[in-house]
Amino acid sequence: SSSSSSDMRFSRAFIVTQREDPSGEADAVSSRLLLRAGFTRKVAAGIYEWLPLGLRVLKKVEQIIREEMNAVSGQEVWLPIVQPKELWQQSGRWGIYGKELLRFKDRKDTEFCLSPTAEEVVTDLVAHHITSWRQLPQMLYQFSTKFRDEARPRFGLLRGREFYMKDGYSFHAGEQDAQEYYLQMQKAYVRVFERLGFKYRMVEAETGPIGGSFSHEFMVLAETGEDMLAHCPECRYSANLERAECAPRSAADDKKSVAAIEELATPGHSSVDAVAAFTGLPSSTFIKTMFYWTPQKSPVVCLVRGDHEVNEPKLKRFLKVDDLIKMEEPDYVRISGSPVGFAGPQGLRERLASFNGARLLADHAVAAIAGGVSGANKKDVHVKNLSHGRDFTVEAFGDFHVAAAGDICPRCQKSAFVFQKGIEVGHIFKLGVKYSKAFNASYLDTEGKPQLMVMGCYGIGVSRIVAAVIEQNHDEMGMIWPKAIAPMSVHLIGVEAFDEQV
Repeated sequence: SSSSSSDMRFSRAFIVTQREDPSGEADAVSSRLLLRAGFTRKVAAGIYEWLPLGLRVLKKVEQIIREEMNAVSGQEVWLPIVQPKELWQQSGRWGIYGKELLRFKDRKDTEFCLSPTAEEVVTDLVAHHITSWRQLPQMLYQFSTKFRDEARPRFGLLRGREFYMKDGYSFHAGEQDAQEYYLQMQKAYVRVFERLGFKYRMVEAETGPIGGSFSHEFMVLAETGEDMLAHCPECRYSANLERAECAPRSAADDKKSVAAIEELATPGHSSVDAVAAFTGLPSSTFIKTMFYWTPQKSPVVCLVRGDHEVNEPKLKRFLKVDDLIKMEEPDYVRISGSPVGFAGPQGLRERLASFNGARLLADHAVAAIAGGVSGANKKDVHVKNLSHGRDFTVEAFGDFHVAAAGDICPRCQKSAFVFQKGIEVGHIFKLGVKYSKAFNASYLDTEGKPQLMVMGCYGIGVSRIVAAVIEQNHDEMGMIWPKAIAPMSVHLIGVEAFDEQV
């Protein structure tokens, strides 16, 4: 046999297997199996080496993605992972991104960061070299190591600090062209995940720190997934919990028949669960009163049903603010007259009137509560038989709670949501002109007038896909690779002795 073929012998392969499950990797099946089979090796928390078998899988996934990106006119580039502070200051994200952005100084005391994403460098690149509508549209993409300094890296490759991904960025002469290309990219992502053999859903999603006006996530369905998605079996509407809209519930009937407010002594019981257990009243009849500050230091109070949680991204969209800060105990006392856990909506509109820009809002589900339970705005006291319109009023109702069991699809309004766990493996965004404006990425239109380019952003977690495949495809014997990305196509085993010289 030739030397090249003997290099492929199993006896010569660098495959370092382990007899037992590796310690500290109990939170993800994929992590345990990849380490045991010698596909990867852990170097530090959230940082892994890719060994020959694992790298073969990774590169096959990469090639499938590359083919589909090229099919929609993508052009591959290689952008730096070490990026200067000035670019991130120009976009406004240096002070916003948080501790996940790993910052450091070089020997000249110049500040840099390790790239978690590449909007800054790619927009700066295009801004310097694209000047005319004739050069648009453009889509540049790369395969690159990224670093996000996760506070608690876990689930192996699914939530690591260093990871490998494809990120792409498109530039367009107008919103219509950007929208048409976004739909093309949706189809390209569908082809990628179908070639990989995934059971997945495309769901509406929040844009997060990257920004933009609209986005979709691609979720691999798996019980080990960190994310929860809401899905309508009737009309196929799907969204992650941050984004999932909820149809308004019908308002309570005949509130006049509700008895008068009655105070309940609840010493030491402040949470909904504790008060519900203490009084024997169902948590679905409670009204939670949540206090926030806007970036402009205006108070916002949001009422939700006791068994619901405030969906802060929805609330921020309604208020048109970038951030909301939960109030601390002294603020609760100053506004409601009571500590956290004992505030209620009665009398709040009058109390809030002295604050500039104050808002009192309620989720639609609160309107359906007849005879509610809430804090009495006194320490260790709650009230029951509380009704909107009679005992308190709000400025406006809206969809402000995290989708939960019993919520009806907002699109068809026929079916209740089905909730499934998923692993996010892809995310696409309509960025608009957020970064174009920051970096003056403009072009001259057909009339010679300068216009800002409209951008899109398209990411796929390549290393995460490898882990997600295993989470969805394994049994008691180990990993089950789809044919398209299996590390080897054929494994030949000699069952009789033979002359090595043949």
